[in-house]
Amino acid sequence: MPNRWSWVAGLGVATLLFLTVLDLAQHYEVALGAVLALAIARALALSLSWLRPRVAVVVSLVTTAVTAALTTPVSASEPWPWGTTAAFGHSFVVAIAGARGLGRREQVGWWVATQALGVGAIALAPERGGWRGLITMAVLSAVAVVVGDLLRSRRETNRLLVEQETISKTERSERERLQERARIARELHDVVAHHLSVVVVRADSAPHRLPDVPDEVRAEFTGIADEARASLTEMRRVLRLLREPVEQPGELSPQPGLQEVPELVESTRRAGADVRLVGEVPTGFDPAVELTAYRIVQEGLSNAVRHALHAVVEVAVRRTARELEVTVQNARPPRPVVPAPGSGQGLAGMRERVALVDGTVSAGPTSEGGYLVQAVIPVGQEVSGGDYGHGG
Repeated sequence: MPNRWSWVAGLGVATLLFLTVLDLAQHYEVALGAVLALAIARALALSLSWLRPRVAVVVSLVTTAVTAALTTPVSASEPWPWGTTAAFGHSFVVAIAGARGLGRREQVGWWVATQALGVGAIALAPERGGWRGLITMAVLSAVAVVVGDLLRSRRETNRLLVEQETISKTERSERERLQERARIARELHDVVAHHLSVVVVRADSAPHRLPDVPDEVRAEFTGIADEARASLTEMRRVLRLLREPVEQPGELSPQPGLQEVPELVESTRRAGADVRLVGEVPTGFDPAVELTAYRIVQEGLSNAVRHALHAVVEVAVRRTARELEVTVQNARPPRPVVPAPGSGQGLAGMRERVALVDGTVSAGPTSEGGYLVQAVIPVGQEVSGGDYGHGG
């Protein structure tokens, strides 16, 4: 409860305690010790109604029954078996307990139990009071049941509205995310995929459009077309994933791993770069680890070809005790190179990928004038017992 309502509740409990003492001491024949005990029990029931509603109703009903048993009206005009503070105090407890979570059926059950207790008291001691003394408690407790049920329904409605608002915000956020994915997919399709398609068409048609094309040049055009087709296929896979989010990871197409590193090195070598794969490439790791390592090699080679085309590039993938080390290092270019323009997102993408598998990556120039990309990825036991591919 807010602090303000805590003060209100405390004031209500204190007021009920004080009024109960006055009511019992002035209008009923009962010992002073019993007056204090009954007043404290009545106040306790009210204080419990916010925290333990069911327990509060039980304590209030028992207190009401004990009050009827121990008190005798000083005159026939005094209400019995339910005194004024007993009727109002018990009704407040029932209303608050209902608002705090007691169901409608349970509230009605407590109302019936209260009236049955009053009827039993009149039947056992008709000389203390009459049947008219039951009307006040019946009406007040019935009103308390209705009020408690309305407050509980309102509280439940507010809770459902908050939940619905939360769900709506989540759905709106998800819709905005999907719309952004679709926008990115459209941009990639309209720009990158279009240009790749043009590269494929021009490379395929060049030997037929240009006269007297040597065989070496024809083979080079064929290689360019094949690489562009592979890139276009990869691009279309990415576009499909962006446009149609996959629910199950198993539905994704197979992703490249370390066993494809030699082929990646070889394709880069065919493009004219002096790329050397140092040692054997270990395989058999977690697919996420292998995909991350492959993408690092891919990005490292892309940067080397862009910024140091004629330099020697060495690629190494080594397994240590608990880590997988991936390095792509190029020597100093033999002559200045005008680098092809880039987006500047390659290194950032590598860092994000490596961070997802709890690894680290560093990239920067070497003392000899070259450039080094190095990633260290934690690995556990090898999945397939440490199969090895062959370097080139």
